[in-house]
Amino acid sequence: MAALRPGLDTPAPASATAPRSTGERLKATLRRHPEALSPRALRRVLSELQAVVDPRVSEVEGARLARAFADWYAKAPADERRDCWLLVSEQFAPDAAQVKAAREQYEAALGTPEEAQAEIRLRRAFMSPRTRLLQRFAGYPEGMRFLVDLRAQLLPQLKSDRRLLPLDAELEGLFSTWFDVGFLELQRISWDSPASLVEKLIQYEAVHDIRSWADVKNRLDSDRRCYGFFHPRLPGEPLIFVEVALMDRMADSITPLLDEAGPPSDLVRATTAIFYSISNTQPGLRGVSFGDSLIKRVVETLKAEFPRLKTFATLSPIPSLRAWMNKRAPAELMAALDDPLALGPKSPQRAQLLAWAGRYLAREMDRGRPCDPVARFHLGNGARVERLNWAADPSPKGLKQSFGLMVNYLYDLKRLDKHRAMLARGEIPIAGAIEDLYG
Repeated sequence: MAALRPGLDTPAPASATAPRSTGERLKATLRRHPEALSPRALRRVLSELQAVVDPRVSEVEGARLARAFADWYAKAPADERRDCWLLVSEQFAPDAAQVKAAREQYEAALGTPEEAQAEIRLRRAFMSPRTRLLQRFAGYPEGMRFLVDLRAQLLPQLKSDRRLLPLDAELEGLFSTWFDVGFLELQRISWDSPASLVEKLIQYEAVHDIRSWADVKNRLDSDRRCYGFFHPRLPGEPLIFVEVALMDRMADSITPLLDEAGPPSDLVRATTAIFYSISNTQPGLRGVSFGDSLIKRVVETLKAEFPRLKTFATLSPIPSLRAWMNKRAPAELMAALDDPLALGPKSPQRAQLLAWAGRYLAREMDRGRPCDPVARFHLGNGARVERLNWAADPSPKGLKQSFGLMVNYLYDLKRLDKHRAMLARGEIPIAGAIEDLYG
């Protein structure tokens, strides 16, 4: 007879392959490895969640119960939190019988005067108790923070447990509504902003690490601007922010932009706004898009302050270039690129690298989208690939990702819709200089 493992109610069956559903566990008496909560504890948690969403409970009381549950959840181990996710995903789903009946009624009503009413019934049938439960959690002051953090913890588990997908989809759908740009406020973040907010910039900066307080001051003062989107339920917490340099030309290197001792640009002569860093701060809001609206709002704000600005472009990394070339480029070329900064202007390897990079940005698609993640973002916003810049990022990170290359994406305000339409047809908008590299 197999011995019981410490802390478990029953040994794991040697033949067990699929985990039990929460429905099976709620009816059981004993816990199996590796289940965290016993059936009795699982029933208690389910009862507490059902009390939160009970229609007889007022909004105020429902929010209070949700907060009490969130307080317990915050202290629970990771495996017990996962059991909570499974309960919400499986036990608060739409009623399958009601959905089936409503769908049949809708199909029968098509083309008749009853079609509109049947559609309403179908929509109501698809509304899950899960939606109401999550709305109750969002009802107390810190509830939005709780849900965003919960999804951030949930996302890494989706590949290993597809039972969690309904909960993730429900959260993403609600966040897309709750964090619609119409509810967001654009704020400038400056050196005079509260220290707690400036510290968050240092924490969340995802493109070019902030090395010191002098570095962050350089990015917020004088000829620089930084803007972020904020939500009223997450006060003092930027959802996404963009760093901008105001210049008299299109930037071709990140080094002077990050040089704390460099001279500031003359704002009177500034004609170009360079977006050199865009960082999302909330992993739990993955799939909720702010970037397009953020850039448009920032452009409008900058034009109002600096009417001479005519050019809006990025200086962007190419984070996946080396990984892509490792799988496709000749081995002898990759060997020659061990020290790309040593390659002279007339080096054939330099020309080959630029050709491969041009092809990567202008031609390579994955399921109808540009392969490079930064390219997907800017091209999806209507920008075009404008120029490749040699040795633009000589940092270890820049050399590791893209041999030091960076790219300018140009936001031509009159052609954004045209460029998006091109991309929808599978054609990447590029400048002639990019095509000349590999043509």
